[in-house]
Amino acid sequence: MTALNGTLERSRTVAEISTTPTNPAAPERVLWKGNEAMAEAAIQAGCDAYFGYPITPQAELLEWMARRMPELGRVFIQAESELGAINMALGAAATGKRVLVTSSSPGISLMAEAMSYMAGQQNPMVLIDVMRGGPGLGSIGPSQSDYFQLVKGHGHGDYKVPCLAPASISEAMALVADAFEIAERYRTPVAILADGTLGQAMEPVVPAYRTPPRPTNDWVADGAKGRAPRVVKSLDLQPEHLERHNLELQAKYREIEAREVRWAGEHLDDAEIVIVAYGTAARVARTVVERAREGGLRAGLFRPISLWPFPTAALREVAGRVRAILVVELSAGQMVEDVRLAVEGVTPVAFHGRMGGMVPSPGDVLAQLRELWAITEPVPATGHGPGHPRRHRPGAAASGARSAIGAPTAAPSGRTPRSTAILDELVEVDIADALTEVWR
Repeated sequence: MTALNGTLERSRTVAEISTTPTNPAAPERVLWKGNEAMAEAAIQAGCDAYFGYPITPQAELLEWMARRMPELGRVFIQAESELGAINMALGAAATGKRVLVTSSSPGISLMAEAMSYMAGQQNPMVLIDVMRGGPGLGSIGPSQSDYFQLVKGHGHGDYKVPCLAPASISEAMALVADAFEIAERYRTPVAILADGTLGQAMEPVVPAYRTPPRPTNDWVADGAKGRAPRVVKSLDLQPEHLERHNLELQAKYREIEAREVRWAGEHLDDAEIVIVAYGTAARVARTVVERAREGGLRAGLFRPISLWPFPTAALREVAGRVRAILVVELSAGQMVEDVRLAVEGVTPVAFHGRMGGMVPSPGDVLAQLRELWAITEPVPATGHGPGHPRRHRPGAAASGARSAIGAPTAAPSGRTPRSTAILDELVEVDIADALTEVWR
């Protein structure tokens, strides 16, 4: 294994790291930091221009791009602020170039206005958020408290942004290429939500890249010589025109919901209780599931990869055949709201979270899982059918329509609806301030 330190061994070139091994049967692995791996994945995906501003815990990503992009004759600009970076990206994306912007939570907040503009004028670009603790300046520790601000639209107006959440460095590298592809396929900004742990952690990866094919664009503002001028804008002062534009955007979002749902499952076929988690929280949850099964408790893991579009239909199907769901997050509870909307009262949903840069420990989560199991009822044998496949990718039937927002549906035959609020009160307890090494 070749070791890479935080700034990369200067004696070893990036070209060497990026080349295909001469022996495909034994691919070379490197120990790579998440920020640097995502940066190189963006370069290999064909990123034409990068704009950013230093902020921990994503600073290494910017540093990597500062060296690599000029080496390749591409655009790198460290802007005077996050506001400058995101507005530079707006202009570059309007020319049809592949554009990347990265930041962390406070910087992401400053980018909300320009993200709304890009959604309105349908600029494809990729934004990576390496989340840190908040609110305010907060800390530089890992967090998942940006879920609301990115998954729910970020800026003003009726728009949505596809959001992808990797749980490993290898998956993060793959999702970078996916993000550029989705952005160009639907003419939309796309966000990748990584937390500070994933950005700063190092783990062995096999460098594997993908360069999505470039689409033919008839909308880009790349000079009007020999053709009629084009205008890329979000301003429209005619209410009828703006409403029609909004309807077109909503139709596009429905198509994304139908085609771009991503999730992964572990031990769901026979699970009687399920943890729902993403990113680093899912790494903790995987350890909890393994320990629970070693002790005889049939637990499973449901891991959303696309936070929007959320895997509503797939999670609802799983919920109908388990006695309870425990949502684990590095926040006060944000994704849990989408889980409850998906489940629609079919089974109890409880929450376990840490804040401020703290990470849940497997021991504490396992204790909550066991307590939740003890106070809930088993699913009748006449309940729902066989287990869902272990993994779902875009295009499968399970990525159907979104859950309706309203009153909970009736519980399955033989089951009694129970108050999730009461369950939350029972299972949410103070947790000792202890981190655990779960990054494997």
